[in-house]
Amino acid sequence: MASQDQSPKGKKNLIVNAFVMMCSGHQSPGLWRHPDDESWKFKDTEHWVELAKLLEEAKFHGIFIADVLGGYDVYKKSLDPAIISGAQWPLTEPLVTVPAMAAATKNIGFGVTVSTTYEQPFHLARRLSTVDHLTKGRLGWNIVTSYLDSAARNLGRTEQLDHDERYAQAEEYMEVMGIYTDPELVRQINHQGKYFNVPGPHLVDPSPQRTPLLLQAGASRAGKAFAAQHAEAIFTSAHAPSVCKKNIAEIRQLARDQFGRDPSKIKVLALVTPIIGKTEEEALAKYNEYKKYASHEGALSLFGGWTGIDLNQYGDDEELRQVESNAVRSTVEGYAKFSPPNSKWTKHTVAEHISLGGNGPLLVGTPSQVADGLQEWIDEADVDGFNFAYVLFPQSFKDIIDLLLPELRARGLFWDDYAVPGGSYRENFYGLEGQKYPLPEHAASKYQWAAGVPAKDHQIP
Repeated sequence: MASQDQSPKGKKNLIVNAFVMMCSGHQSPGLWRHPDDESWKFKDTEHWVELAKLLEEAKFHGIFIADVLGGYDVYKKSLDPAIISGAQWPLTEPLVTVPAMAAATKNIGFGVTVSTTYEQPFHLARRLSTVDHLTKGRLGWNIVTSYLDSAARNLGRTEQLDHDERYAQAEEYMEVMGIYTDPELVRQINHQGKYFNVPGPHLVDPSPQRTPLLLQAGASRAGKAFAAQHAEAIFTSAHAPSVCKKNIAEIRQLARDQFGRDPSKIKVLALVTPIIGKTEEEALAKYNEYKKYASHEGALSLFGGWTGIDLNQYGDDEELRQVESNAVRSTVEGYAKFSPPNSKWTKHTVAEHISLGGNGPLLVGTPSQVADGLQEWIDEADVDGFNFAYVLFPQSFKDIIDLLLPELRARGLFWDDYAVPGGSYRENFYGLEGQKYPLPEHAASKYQWAAGVPAKDHQIP
């Protein structure tokens, strides 16, 4: 059987995830109003169980579940636009749903977003180990440091920690989380640091993967350093491969030069929202129909949360590339880089740009055209797979399954079956039977305690 890295034809075997959130709409606010959309059923267990079964039958690697701990209240300095449009509001807790999905499946993995800023590591370690047990080793952890001031206020703080301090806290967090429990003996954690004091021991016996598959997204200097040391998979979102190409290369080089990791083992997954039709005309008709339901107010609420910029302060016809704010100009220039040179970028242009697909590319066309677009990302940015977001739930995923995956298989880019049937998330992620634990070169591997070594002789890093 071919490894995950290469297909029999010598091409990449793509990692394919569904990108979802425990809310309606997710990356396409307002689409919950479409008569064919069912994302509003997000509070129903069967809603998620049926999705997991559908995706596993199609051989998806995993379900990547986003999360936030506050509302989007930067735009208009109010939460009202997000509430009215349903822009990632309301939303439920993701981890508790995973065991139900796992009980109905055997192979698909679950990457769940949990913040290091607002969770005590001792508590989270217990929950992650428990769910890794319940899923038989199919859990991944998307490590985030959070970005919403509303989350800080909800959790007892007046404001967020500074950006780089959040990553410093996350580094210490990973030290605590790495000290688990030996397969044969129990040891104390005995961590004393700036942010956490955890005597231990860990309350749960070792789970199948010991450490969940570690996923992370971060393009800042601190985020890239964190990813280079800890991430097994990196989630990137940009509207064109050239935008994130440099960051991907820098993370891989940093991983090799500073942490002794094999850059090829750090897998990069790009956010993409495909709108697929059997013909180009059918795909464009879908796109034009979906635009009628998109919420520009919801899109500007999401933009405000992602960037910290309130575009409500600008006029309806004001060219955003000519305003005084450097942050606004640089952000909008990134969006406008691939638009016609004479196009005008107002706040409404931004809203339309991100109202379908959010902060990632929207690929509209036939299966062949969409596959060509994905190939550009593979060739130019050196990504290893994609987190596919939906416009309509679950129809967008059904279109991917029925139309796009056969095209990718015909090109030798997607597997016919799981590499390790019944295996752990990490085994199927790498396509390596027996690779339940982090790779030997990974930072987490140094916490592995050799069987038979007395507690008094074991050295904790």
